[in-house]
Amino acid sequence: MPDKVHCAHILVKSESEAKAVLERLKKGEKFGAVAQQVSLCPSGKRGGDLGTFLRGKMVKEFETAAFALKKGEVSGVVKTKFGYHVIKRLE
Repeated sequence: MPDKVHCAHILVKSESEAKAVLERLKKGEKFGAVAQQVSLCPSGKRGGDLGTFLRGKMVKEFETAAFALKKGEVSGVVKTKFGYHVIKRLE
C-alpha cells in the first residue's frame, strides 16, 4: 500500500447529488469540469485537486476510499462528516 496518494474530489451535500455526479461522469463529462461546477470544497476551483496527501491526513472514510483506488479510477459515493464525495485518483 502506498504511503501517499494524489487525488481530486467532488463534495456535495446529499447522496442523490453525488449519484448525479457519478452519472455525469459516466456520460463522459470531465471530472475537473464537474468539480468546478458543483463541488462545495474550495478545491473545486482547481478541478477538485487535493494534491498529494499522506496516510493519516484525511478522515478515515475518505482515506480508505482514496488509497483503494487505482490511478485514473473514480470511487463510488463516499460519505463523511463533511458530506458526500466522489474521488478520483490522479497518480
